[in-house]
Amino acid sequence: MNKNGKIGIFDSGIGGVTVLKEILKILPNENYIYFSDSKNNPYGDKTDEQINYLCEKIVKLFIKENCKAIVIACNTASAKSAKYLREKYLNMKFIAIEPAYKMVHDYSYDNPTLVMATKGTIQSEKFNLLYHKYDNHKTILLPCVGLADIIENGNKERIREYLINNLEQYKGKIKNVVLGCTHYPLIQDLIVEVLGDVKFFNGAPYLAKHLKEVLVENDLINESTSRGNIVFLDSSNDVQKQERFFNLIKT
Repeated sequence: MNKNGKIGIFDSGIGGVTVLKEILKILPNENYIYFSDSKNNPYGDKTDEQINYLCEKIVKLFIKENCKAIVIACNTASAKSAKYLREKYLNMKFIAIEPAYKMVHDYSYDNPTLVMATKGTIQSEKFNLLYHKYDNHKTILLPCVGLADIIENGNKERIREYLINNLEQYKGKIKNVVLGCTHYPLIQDLIVEVLGDVKFFNGAPYLAKHLKEVLVENDLINESTSRGNIVFLDSSNDVQKQERFFNLIKT
């Protein structure tokens, strides 16, 4: 691996752009290749074997593209496949997102908490170990089946309708919201409309910091002083997704 290699980032769709935006704040000079696997979205209702297969295909692509590190910007893929990928590709640096539930323990322990995540994430062994270790005994785990897919399609009215149907019962009862899917930070404003004033917890800023630490420790920081470039790939070759992806980076 060399300093000029790319950083590969992948998600089941464009939700991982929320992770990339945090990374760009502290690593603007790196070159990135982002893979949106929208053809197989959502990952949350797939088996472990299916998710491992899909993730490995993307990893092989990134290796061909001379990536020096790979960011798993999908909570479901992280929960289900990070261990498998690390054991199989020993020479690759993997940095995996995870729900920011420990942050609730550290910064807002006494407050009622709602964890919003895919069914796959909530049922995963990795998340359950995290949850039981830091459980504040005031937490509701909400599997948001289908929400990532609706966000992916970008229909605000459908998103608003989903949130009203699934979150309105918690209005006034919740103080913390853990965003356990990288798509969900894209709709924070709509969540506030339904739940009112809540504090959000999102693992992306901490992943970005960890990625930089890994690159520094392994002498892999790109020493270029110019801003790096971003290549976007989508498994369904959806041009509209590419346009939306780059628009979201700018906002």
